[in-house]
Amino acid sequence: MRLAAIDIGSNAVRCLISEVNQDYARPLKLKLLRIPIRLGMDTFTRGHICPVKRADLIRTLQIYQLLMEIYKVEDYRACATSAVRDASNADEIVSEIRQLTGIEIEVIDGKEEASIVFETHISQHLNPDRSYLYIDVGGGSTDLTLFARGGEKVYNSFNIGTVRLMMGKVSDSEWNRMKDWLASNAGDERLIGVGSGGNINTIFQISRRKSGAPLTYEFISGFCSEINALDLTGRMRKYGMKPDRADVIGYACKIFTSIMEWTGIRKMKVPQIGLADGIIQLLAEKHGYNPKGPPVGWRSVGKIIE
Repeated sequence: MRLAAIDIGSNAVRCLISEVNQDYARPLKLKLLRIPIRLGMDTFTRGHICPVKRADLIRTLQIYQLLMEIYKVEDYRACATSAVRDASNADEIVSEIRQLTGIEIEVIDGKEEASIVFETHISQHLNPDRSYLYIDVGGGSTDLTLFARGGEKVYNSFNIGTVRLMMGKVSDSEWNRMKDWLASNAGDERLIGVGSGGNINTIFQISRRKSGAPLTYEFISGFCSEINALDLTGRMRKYGMKPDRADVIGYACKIFTSIMEWTGIRKMKVPQIGLADGIIQLLAEKHGYNPKGPPVGWRSVGKIIE
């Protein structure tokens, strides 16, 4: 059975098409497309999505609808996060997309987004005797989930994202709210970080770490210093980044290093999974499939257990 996941984020809109089969240990990725529309640039500065980006979003989803037809997708789920959720014209846009493309969009909050990601069975790869902080950095928000010993989970979402930072739309009070929440919930726990999002995935790839190796705080902070010393062109040339990655990765560095400093995290695992992977897992289970193996991304980083 072929399934599709559409992730409408603040920075980019992704479409993942996978095949599930009882003979597969994990969903088989057939196609992944990512188009950097940057919806958050409108929402976080104007409070709504303007006609130009609105048209770009509709055209992108028309392409994805055709792609799903070509791949003979039997079921899909489309989720929109922070940029659409916070837009004053969200309902209007969702209705127009339904009329023009036939795609039904669910506007989800940060808690639901984290819940979907956990459907990749990430918790099964955590050592019950250790504590972990799952850090998902997006364009519009940063979602934090604390896995304490014994599997207890505490979650919160903060309006601190790479596109928000780039647009100068993150307040000092929101940074303080995140810091205070971490102090109250993480306390003196010796945490291992689990990083999620396109920016930390890029940093992991640049690190050339072997499968299963974590990123250390020293590496991440050193990389961030190098990145922040380069302009956009320098980042693209040195690291082979696309423009829409090169201009936000420095802001992601600020988020990750701040959290690691506040919590004393020295190691960060990067499983390279996200919202789209979780959607595929949920769809597979809905249709009676239950892939027992981890998502494809786990192959490159091994288990999180330490």
